[in-house]
Amino acid sequence: MSLWQKLKPGVPRQVLVIVGAALWGFAAYRILKLSYIEIGHNALHVWINYLVGALGFLPFYWFVFRKVSKRYILRIINLKQDKPCVFAFFDIRGYVLMSFMISMGILISHWPVIPELYKGTFFVSLGLSLLASAIYYLYAGFRYYILLKLPDE
Repeated sequence: MSLWQKLKPGVPRQVLVIVGAALWGFAAYRILKLSYIEIGHNALHVWINYLVGALGFLPFYWFVFRKVSKRYILRIINLKQDKPCVFAFFDIRGYVLMSFMISMGILISHWPVIPELYKGTFFVSLGLSLLASAIYYLYAGFRYYILLKLPDE
């Protein structure tokens, strides 16, 4: 066994699903916290902004995050190693995409051109999409590793 194999933080594939869900869940928490702050400080009728954000969540999750989550879950399930590296829940493309999304989130949150109220409403949609992705990770992982069925198309 090579030195790299000895030092690699290898974990069972089931753990990768949990780590992926935790990452999406943490991102959802951070984004929803931002939305709460932005809407709370700038909205006259807070519930309207939350409702608009919640309605925006559906297409955002369905057409973007659900597909991304499904691709990475299937990737984890189909990994060849018994104990892949703990960071293998994404591939290189996923890490580049995540870095881009984080950078854009920071830029948008600090960019004064977009009114804070609209940012807050958008962050509700984004945060709920990330939260739904975390739940989907757990659901698909449970379904595959406990029931031995691949996630639905």
